[in-house]
Amino acid sequence: MASGLWAHSVNALGVRHDLVDHLRGTAAMAAEFAEVFGAGRVAAYVGLAHDTGKGGCPWQAGLVRAEANGGRVVDQHGRSIDHKLAGTWLAARRAGLGLLSMAILGHHGGLGDRPGLVKAVARAEGPDRDAVQEAIARVAAMVPEIFPDPMPRIPSWALPPAEPCVVELLLRMVFSALVDADYLDTAKHFSGQSRPMPVRLSELVQVYERNRRDYLDARLTSSDEKALRVDAIRTEVYEQVVAAASQPRGIFPFPAPTGAGKTIAAGGFAVHHAAQHGLARVIVAVPFLSITEQNASVYRQLFGDEHVLEHHSGVDVDELGSSGRWQRLAAENWDAPVVVTTTVQLFESLFSRKPSAMRKLHRLAGSVIVLDEVQSLPDSLLLPILGVLRHLSEHFGTTVLLASATQPEFFGLEIFQGIGRRDVIARPQPLYDRLRRVRFEWRCDPKPTFGQIAEDVEGERQVLAIVNTTADAAELHRLIEARDTEGPVLHLSTRMAGGHRRAVLQEIGARLAEGQPVVVVSTQLVEAGVDLDFPVVYRAFAPAEALLQAAGRCNRNGLLDEGRVVVFDPVDGSVKGPAMVYGPALDVTRSFYGPGRDPDRLDLLRDYYTTRYAVNNIENSGAGARIQELRAVFDFPKVAAMFTMIDEHTVPVVVRYGDDAEQEDLRARVLGPDPVEPWVYRRLQPYLAALPERLAVRAVAEGLATVLVGDPTKSGSGRLYEWCGDYGTRGIEFSYPNPEDYIW
Repeated sequence: MASGLWAHSVNALGVRHDLVDHLRGTAAMAAEFAEVFGAGRVAAYVGLAHDTGKGGCPWQAGLVRAEANGGRVVDQHGRSIDHKLAGTWLAARRAGLGLLSMAILGHHGGLGDRPGLVKAVARAEGPDRDAVQEAIARVAAMVPEIFPDPMPRIPSWALPPAEPCVVELLLRMVFSALVDADYLDTAKHFSGQSRPMPVRLSELVQVYERNRRDYLDARLTSSDEKALRVDAIRTEVYEQVVAAASQPRGIFPFPAPTGAGKTIAAGGFAVHHAAQHGLARVIVAVPFLSITEQNASVYRQLFGDEHVLEHHSGVDVDELGSSGRWQRLAAENWDAPVVVTTTVQLFESLFSRKPSAMRKLHRLAGSVIVLDEVQSLPDSLLLPILGVLRHLSEHFGTTVLLASATQPEFFGLEIFQGIGRRDVIARPQPLYDRLRRVRFEWRCDPKPTFGQIAEDVEGERQVLAIVNTTADAAELHRLIEARDTEGPVLHLSTRMAGGHRRAVLQEIGARLAEGQPVVVVSTQLVEAGVDLDFPVVYRAFAPAEALLQAAGRCNRNGLLDEGRVVVFDPVDGSVKGPAMVYGPALDVTRSFYGPGRDPDRLDLLRDYYTTRYAVNNIENSGAGARIQELRAVFDFPKVAAMFTMIDEHTVPVVVRYGDDAEQEDLRARVLGPDPVEPWVYRRLQPYLAALPERLAVRAVAEGLATVLVGDPTKSGSGRLYEWCGDYGTRGIEFSYPNPEDYIW
């Protein structure tokens, strides 16, 4: 029977959403989501109370008017009605939830700060008291549980003297459970369909093992003794990792050399660990889109396509057919057994304040998080990142796998002291020794010129040269292209459109597989996790982890007795660029590595990271320390503003590449009078290159670019540029006249 109070307007069947049904439906789902971390009753209560303010006469009358005119819910004078105050007051005053009542206050606009909560409660007890109490009384007549007895109990681990950041994370997770439940119950009203129920990761062990055997059988096409030796080592790694999966939940460092089969082993760890502990899903986060797509392709073959959600800006879930309905829903809240995403998506969501970004966070509880290429996490943000990983592990039933060939020394930092470290590989150094497939050569004293490097590269049949900046990549590519190489000279950098880079990577892979000659000049984007196998790699001097990651593109499959990695320090290379990107890591590397001191010695690597973190003073200064201070005082807007993993100086630029007809259609949609739907921007991804913002501004002034979206007079986020100049094999070629202004 309908209560006569409404939560939402009529659906396609002409039926309004009953408010009592909505409150109880949201409460039930929020409780289910939060029960994983012991906060089911708290989440149930905020779900029950969140829309209590809609019970007031002004809001109910406003809903009727909104249905008639198609507008927003406002009072008779056209003013907005804050329906969040009543529930916020109930949670703060009647349920004793204190700061957790911020979840209700922010469930539409986003989490605020403590002063904002104080002001809201004061309004509910002051000028808005009559409206608040009238709404509460009308709802309580049908939902008496909004006056709780007994009171919802906050988990004991979040009570004093708990660290403030632990309580802050609990609030984020309760907020996520509330917002997701609210979205889902509302969507059910308008669509008439319940959320799909995907299988749990713990149910996929047999599927994974069967598909893994088929996958490996399909790849074992070589009888070469060297290749078989590498495959045998990969099998040993997998067996060690699966054995380690039986350990209790915690944080697992997974150091393994490049080419050791980390992607497959990480999936095997996740599915076996999930079966052991009843975990629901694995979230795999990687630093670059190219690796995301690569890993997602592998996991679709191993877990089954229907169980894998690939969620990042390069995937257009809105264009999936009806069979892809679950992917569209899961992309919003990660309700899938396997999620492959980017590190940026994961952590910027974790430190966001917006409901749309945060509704998926509760899915991290009771899950396995695999951080692939974990060495790519920025030093400046390590403190909040490691802090939240620790608390997820200790209080939310989450296991974290830290995978990298160049494993950072996180456990030497104070933020990880006393944590339950669980080793995956008991003795990693012998594994590195057995999988050593390259010889390092050092050309740093005297320093060569790019011209000399180009001359050396000319004599190589298949070779990859990696440099530190887009400017250096363009210059070295020009010099090599002018020489008489046997095969094509290809280029990879962020100055190229995403689709262009993918096409070049496919061409490189094909030429390598067929034994054809090829020379590739690239920036760092080719290093982490990209599955290429060159006999020779040249690498401009960089921090230790970058040198070792570059070596991972050399003799990757062990088909040669020994590959060659030539580390060179170009006298005419960009100086300021690497320093801006790498900071003190470059100087620390110089003090640890050189002839006879190769970066695949784990003792040196540990000392390198320890020294680097001490030099950077990452636990006591900088953005990370400030973010932790802001988290401790529950200032969600400032935390969200400060936590950014994307270089703020880089802006997206639409270039002329690929399908002209599609690009014109997308451009017209962007410039048209109608609101631009998210799928349009996702579809634009293959046509986007990146430029430093200062360079883009200068290009506009010189008539080489225009501002497609955003205010041309203001800098900052939200601007989309269009390139009007030439676009070629090296992408956008446009540089600062001052080499000191070069940027990665």
